[in-house]
Amino acid sequence: MENSSAQTMLYDANKKSIGVAYLLWFFLGSVGGHRFYAGKTGTAIVLLVLTLLGVLLSFIGIGGFLLMVVGIWVIVDAFLIPGWIRRQNTQLATSLASGQALPPR
Repeated sequence: MENSSAQTMLYDANKKSIGVAYLLWFFLGSVGGHRFYAGKTGTAIVLLVLTLLGVLLSFIGIGGFLLMVVGIWVIVDAFLIPGWIRRQNTQLATSLASGQALPPR
């Protein structure tokens, strides 16, 4: 019984929240804040770089295209966030139930 409560406490301390993910998406979506939170670091960095390049190149005209791509990407992410968070929380619960170490963040 003690192991179960420890697992529950570990799960509660490490689980991700869809609400937090959406707040990050709303305020920091164009720089990949929601992707960093969801553990999608590689694509978060790509999104951040695209946004920075878009802003820097906006005076040439290419930047507008890059920012448009970022905008579409962020809108699509709004529909993907619940699945990412659900999958990550399921993976966390599975690893805790099997006695494995916590999955990497």
